[in-house]
Amino acid sequence: MAAVLGGCGLSGGPADDVTLTLVAADYGDSAANSSRKYWDRLAAEYESEHDGVEVKVSVYSWNDVDRKVEQLVAAGQAPDMAQIGAYADYADQGLLYPADELLSINTQADFANQFVTAGQVKDVQYGMPFAASARLLFYNKTLFQQAGLTPPTTWDQLAADARALKERGVKYPYALPLGPEEAQAETMQWLLSGGGDYTDSFGTYALDSPENVRTFTWLKDELVGKGLTGPVAPGSLNRADAFAAFADGDVGMLNGHPSLMKTAGKNGVKFGMVPMPGANGESKTAALGVADWMMAFRKNGHAEQIGDFLDFVYSEKNVLAFSRRYDLLPVTTSASEAMSAADQDADLKPFLTELPLAKLYPVGETSWAQVAAAVKRRIGQAVAPGGSPAAVLGRLQATASAAQRAR
Repeated sequence: MAAVLGGCGLSGGPADDVTLTLVAADYGDSAANSSRKYWDRLAAEYESEHDGVEVKVSVYSWNDVDRKVEQLVAAGQAPDMAQIGAYADYADQGLLYPADELLSINTQADFANQFVTAGQVKDVQYGMPFAASARLLFYNKTLFQQAGLTPPTTWDQLAADARALKERGVKYPYALPLGPEEAQAETMQWLLSGGGDYTDSFGTYALDSPENVRTFTWLKDELVGKGLTGPVAPGSLNRADAFAAFADGDVGMLNGHPSLMKTAGKNGVKFGMVPMPGANGESKTAALGVADWMMAFRKNGHAEQIGDFLDFVYSEKNVLAFSRRYDLLPVTTSASEAMSAADQDADLKPFLTELPLAKLYPVGETSWAQVAAAVKRRIGQAVAPGGSPAAVLGRLQATASAAQRAR
């Protein structure tokens, strides 16, 4: 993973002192495990080996980091690098370096293929994947054993299990978080399991496709309408609250990512994980994958130094260290292979197995941020009493089409 050949690696310190600036998101949930500690260690190690290069990292919560980068760019003070949730708008404005102007050949080749594709705008990679996650269906083993249930492999079995759990007084037989925090994730997981997606095979938005309408009609009629999604309406339930309820033992099933393992385990909840059931059986492409992104701005002109630092960031050692610290999945092939072979990462292997088949959000579309925001606001209406899945998805499709045309 050392910077070699076609990259921008430095064999020693540059002739002039350079300060690189990075704005990064905080993956920790307290001061004790803030991402600042990770970046401070990484920057110090890099600086010790590169005279004349200083790396200044500013870490912000996920509630603030995207807005902070937007403000800096608007003020003409773009950082050299930003590690946030999206990149396409900045790429579309011509503000970013392409990855192949920065990274060594080895580093570029090590990215998993689906992330390379997802990081492209008009077939050029600007977004460099930084951290990834996949979703599996979590179920409470204790509740399932008490009810004599087995993990579902079809929607009908999921509904039958949810009915059995409801009869035993489980608060959330299935937790369906369609609240504004992260409704786009739960939505996409269900769309995929029903044979649909946000976009069609040509990359055009297709939110109101027949497959998607059928999926949300089934959710409304068979889960929500029959009281199998718990005391809080899906449109008012956020992911964090759903995860907390699972960790409290109040949820029978929900879609979750790796961090839920630690939270539930700390509370003594015994859980299992299986692929998301499909409409008629386990779907081989139903896993939702999520990636966060690194990008590099042209503003300060430090391409050579940025590239060398990012080669260091994406070394197998550092990718593994970050992934293990925050229960995330590696974005590089070398780190994924190392994690798959390591006993210490056994709990993550089901997610590692799903990741190569996972579908990602259409983050290469500059309109995606607007579409995702609309989904967060409105999708809960599709399963609400009196709501019409076809009408809600139709309005979301109109918003998506208009946003795509405007770009």
